[in-house]
Amino acid sequence: MDRQLDSIKPVACTVKPPVNLQIGDSKTETSRSGVSVVDITLPFGKTVSIEDISFKNYYTAFMTMRLLRRNPKQEVPAKWCTALRDLTLMDNPHTERGSQDYFSIHRSQMQVVPDHIVSVRLILRQPSSAWLTFNLEDIKIHPHVEPEPEKEVSDWLSDLTLVDQHPDLEGLPDPQTVSSSIQQMWALTEVMQTNQTTASIGRFDVDGCYDINLLSLT
Repeated sequence: MDRQLDSIKPVACTVKPPVNLQIGDSKTETSRSGVSVVDITLPFGKTVSIEDISFKNYYTAFMTMRLLRRNPKQEVPAKWCTALRDLTLMDNPHTERGSQDYFSIHRSQMQVVPDHIVSVRLILRQPSSAWLTFNLEDIKIHPHVEPEPEKEVSDWLSDLTLVDQHPDLEGLPDPQTVSSSIQQMWALTEVMQTNQTTASIGRFDVDGCYDINLLSLT
């Protein structure tokens, strides 16, 4: 998992117990289908933009992820869309490899942008009859947080607070004065670059003459 996600709290969600799908009439004849469904409900009345979904596998071979996504610009019912289809969690369903590994699915790996999500549905498949039960454990959903834009010099100067509003900063120059001085320095630099001259400047001479006080005998 990305180290940056360690400082972001997971979304408060409810993971419902898996529902095993069966073939035939459950009262008379049952046949194991090797498919189960896990529904994850997000906070009621709110939508979540997903950054990452992490979990620990428990003998699930393949996973499909469906998202109930709402369009905030249109007053229409939320629609289901497929974000992942048959993601391989075990290289071989009949062996132990990958059966209890940790996985982290980033938003960039999904087929749709996981924004404005109302609910998440995970469809789990285990075609091997070697494992009686299969599931996903420790499921966590981390919200997507937009990074703050970097400020330019002008923005930084505009955010400076007046000294008289902060006694702790007493003795520091006024931010508005600093800003004005910097602008004047920029303007002076532009003028000097525009009016450059090739004439050499003497070290001590003034109009071709020297001040006798500046001369020394050797």
